[in-house]
Amino acid sequence: MEQRIVGPGPYRATRLWNETIEQFRAGLPVGRHRCRLRNYERCFVARAAVDWLLALLRGSHNFGPEVTRRQTVQLLGKFLKNHVIEDIQGRWGTEDFKDNRQLYRFPLSSPLKPYPRRPPFHGDPVKFPAWSDTPPATSQDNIPVRPLLLNSDSWFKRHSIAIGEIPACRLVQRRQLTDANVEDIWKSMTLAHLQKVLGLDSLEAVLDAKLVKSKNIIHNVYRVNQQGLVLLEDKSQELPHWVLSAMKCLANWPGSSNTKQPSYPGFEKDVFRTIADYYGHLKEPLLTFQLFDAFVSVLGLFQKEAAAVEGLQTCCLLLPPENRRKLQLLTRLMARIHDNRQLPPLCEHSGTRALIVQTFSRPILRSRAEAELDELLSARLVTFLLDHHQEILTVPPALQAAVEERLAHLRRVQIKYPGADPDTTLPGPSFCRQISPEEFEYQKEFGAQEPIAALLEGTLADPKLSVKEKRKKLKQFQKSHPAAFQERFPTPESQAAALLVERPRPPLLVRALTRPFQAFHRTRSFRV
Repeated sequence: MEQRIVGPGPYRATRLWNETIEQFRAGLPVGRHRCRLRNYERCFVARAAVDWLLALLRGSHNFGPEVTRRQTVQLLGKFLKNHVIEDIQGRWGTEDFKDNRQLYRFPLSSPLKPYPRRPPFHGDPVKFPAWSDTPPATSQDNIPVRPLLLNSDSWFKRHSIAIGEIPACRLVQRRQLTDANVEDIWKSMTLAHLQKVLGLDSLEAVLDAKLVKSKNIIHNVYRVNQQGLVLLEDKSQELPHWVLSAMKCLANWPGSSNTKQPSYPGFEKDVFRTIADYYGHLKEPLLTFQLFDAFVSVLGLFQKEAAAVEGLQTCCLLLPPENRRKLQLLTRLMARIHDNRQLPPLCEHSGTRALIVQTFSRPILRSRAEAELDELLSARLVTFLLDHHQEILTVPPALQAAVEERLAHLRRVQIKYPGADPDTTLPGPSFCRQISPEEFEYQKEFGAQEPIAALLEGTLADPKLSVKEKRKKLKQFQKSHPAAFQERFPTPESQAAALLVERPRPPLLVRALTRPFQAFHRTRSFRV
């Protein structure tokens, strides 16, 4: 039974997990089995489950034929831990799954993992570039293109320059781009390129753009040697000398056997284990925890080899330079070991290709939690990386050409005509983010409340306004925004105090009765 292809996009690992569970529950044969003089209905044997699931995974385009039996047993162990299956005694969670004759069954309900829901964005409304009142059109690289609106006069000015009918014009050098401007352009266009390759409306659920460092991208593009390896400014981030020596020894095998290296039987296996131990003890995988979802999303493009290579090229540009260099050295070593027919077998139980994928999958890609389908997904990625490492660990030519063309355009001089509008060209491309209908309704109802409240507070605290002017402005505000005024001044007394409304004075007789002694004092000087 073959799984449907799960394409790129947010939460791809969760979608693959749920898809595999549904296929496993729907397709695995169950029946009556006998254990310890007792019959059990609707159960299955562990070994039969391993056989069936292994065939499913190997025949799936999402995982491929590189899946091993050991990985399948580990996946069934995760099924048991997450109560996808249970033993015939109803135990799960703390039990170990083994490839034997033990009986298991499905619980009444299978817990599929829910998809995370991002809270609605309560920020400012979408803003467009200063030169446009409408969403800008975009080019093939998602770069906003300024709309070209020419009336007859503008058209005449544009096309009459060849015959000398234009009055005197001048060449104006555009403002100098700073390093920060260049870094912003590289970052924004790289992320836009990745979004285009993945075919997504947004990268929010796949990648946190705030954690992407533009300096890493520029370093990975330009700070390389003739062999394409990244050059590091901090030499302490280099691989240890003994690791480099071990990698050179194994990569040039048996050419290095004439040196002073030991030549005892099994020496090449010890060298391989030395390299594997170093990469296996890294605190973070080479592709980093923060980029895990982005790389997993690219796995959905493996049916289109060119798109998958381009997606991995772009993702690898986001890596820290030290990680990219270690990945370049490791993948070149993996390819040399794989293609070296003179190298003795490094493992008695598996081939060289399977050993390489199994050994370096976890050091290259894993999630922070190390759960679900991490090992299968990383094995799939490492297999593809082994076959296409030379293409993947290079700079995407289309992206580099687009960015350099953009930078050259911004640095190019421009022609200014008398009476022309001042230059409003931005130093970098601007982008608009598509919002959901729910977010639009929220902004429509609540998005202007904070600026309105700030306007009211500014009017109250303005020392330049006289009492009369404040009263006038507050009355206008109350008429235009009654809800905001009511929220700021909920009681009639507070509204009267804000508007400086004087309370009506009581009649003269009432005042006289309320102040008898004062009234008597005033009439004491009357003459009879």
